[in-house]
Amino acid sequence: MLDESKIQAAVRLFLEGIGEDAQREGLRETPERVARMCRELFAGMGQSAEPHLRKTFSTENSGLVVEKNIRFYSLCEHHLMPFWGHAHIAYLPDGKVAGLSKLARTVEVYARRPQIQENLCWQIMNAMMETLRPRGVMVVIEAEHMCMSMRGIKKDSSKTITTALGGCFEDDYALQSMALKSLLTE
Repeated sequence: MLDESKIQAAVRLFLEGIGEDAQREGLRETPERVARMCRELFAGMGQSAEPHLRKTFSTENSGLVVEKNIRFYSLCEHHLMPFWGHAHIAYLPDGKVAGLSKLARTVEVYARRPQIQENLCWQIMNAMMETLRPRGVMVVIEAEHMCMSMRGIKKDSSKTITTALGGCFEDDYALQSMALKSLLTE
């Protein structure tokens, strides 16, 4: 559970640590603003995607279902700096499909916590495999990381791409190729 008083105290210490006066006019309310911001940025803490993915519809469709360009924002757990991009999801249903908004909600649950992109990809795929029980799931995430762009190596606009494959996608290279073509083409 989020402890806003600890966040506020930490922000005050941080401001003092960088040599600022935490009581000057522009910063006086910053600890409270940051605590409120944390409620939003870390809203996925302690949440599960299962309630979202349980809302399904029966289908005879056995073809590929693709939801791409799901915009997300997250914070790198190593530097607490933002990374953002798009998640692309493909899955082969096995008698039931999730509402399309539920896939976006699944991405949000896992993106709204301190995170690394590699885990985000796998968490989405695992949640879908466990809850929907499809024949297979592929998740591809493309993201830009401020810890790469703004600090350190300072290579802005570089993108990191990660994939997670479950079920029939793991060994079926033709299916992987078909899904990737659907996911990564405009």
